[in-house]
Amino acid sequence: MKRRKYEELFFRLLMVVATVFVAGSFFLIVGTIFYKGAPYMNLDMITKTPGGGFYIGKEGGILNAIVGSMYIAGGATVLGLLISIPVAIYINMYMDGKTFWANTLRMAFDVLFGIPSIVYGAFGFLIMVYFGLRASLLGGIIAVTLLVIPILVRTLDEVIRTVPFELRDAALSLGSTRWEMAKVVLRQIRPGIFTAILLSFGRAIGDVASVLFTAGFSDNIPTSLHEPAATLPLAIFFQLSSPVEEVQGRGYASALVLTIVVLIITVLSEVFIKRFFKHKI
Repeated sequence: MKRRKYEELFFRLLMVVATVFVAGSFFLIVGTIFYKGAPYMNLDMITKTPGGGFYIGKEGGILNAIVGSMYIAGGATVLGLLISIPVAIYINMYMDGKTFWANTLRMAFDVLFGIPSIVYGAFGFLIMVYFGLRASLLGGIIAVTLLVIPILVRTLDEVIRTVPFELRDAALSLGSTRWEMAKVVLRQIRPGIFTAILLSFGRAIGDVASVLFTAGFSDNIPTSLHEPAATLPLAIFFQLSSPVEEVQGRGYASALVLTIVVLIITVLSEVFIKRFFKHKI
């Protein structure tokens, strides 16, 4: 009995230590970014584009990077959703969801999910070279779309699998086609679709490797798909690489902006996930 008691105490202590370590790391990272970035945060940072000499400590802001990140993450999420919804429907409605080929496709998307984003950036760069495209907003959207498709497909797949089979059988028993049944299922998973959108958008807006070779960088807000676009992660990298203390502080302020955006997206995702599963109980 004493041995079992000590084992229980040891593993409970291990879980507490692990929890404190993870939570402490989170608050340490966020706290450091806030401590170093908050003094340099002002209205100009989020309402102005970089002026002359911005990267040596003069006036300007990161509005170009904020808008560029929104363009790329939003465009990639929309394009990825248009591709992912039919794939998730096909796996579950037309391949019956539990067949060998359906599980093989799921495993393939799991593998794609784990591939480093720099690989997607390199592949996107090859596509751009093949079609004669230069680094641009369009190139960044293509690369990030490739990155978020596995996230969207697997999230939508898991959400669709929570829909009771009785609902599908009822739709088919009333003479519905598979596509009509799919539309019924899609209505049931609307909160889950929105959750998938938020998760993919959060991953897209914070990724740097996939846009390193494809989106380029510009101090201006892009007005065309063929113009280069700045992103927040690259803006943070360039500013923190500067030897000027003022510019480094702005880099931490830029990181604070990105962190706030990601935190908002994460909170919204949790809210919609809880609401979705609440309706399923």
